[in-house]
Amino acid sequence: MVTFDPRGGQQNLAFEFELARLSALVVDMEKIRQGTRPGRLTEDAPILDRWVVGHRQIPCLIGLSTGHPRLKGEDRPIVTSDLWLMSEDRGWARTLSRWYQLGRPAANASFDA
Repeated sequence: MVTFDPRGGQQNLAFEFELARLSALVVDMEKIRQGTRPGRLTEDAPILDRWVVGHRQIPCLIGLSTGHPRLKGEDRPIVTSDLWLMSEDRGWARTLSRWYQLGRPAANASFDA
């Protein structure tokens, strides 16, 4: 998760780094969709040997949702998709799926970012 300035000020280095990284991913996905083979996208890809698919924890939000376009109801308990952005004032958050306007944090909420 990356924090951002909700007033539209200059964004921090972590924000700019993640934006560049995600933009490059989208460009590669577009090229794959257009039929470009992976070997043509890069000539200097490292080799990963003896690999397995792993799993790791990804930040998300857990709370009571009202007005969600797919999960109808008021104060409906939900777990969001991957959390990518949060405003420094903790008023807004962007998950992989959508924006959330943040209300009151839970009594035992902790913020690591």
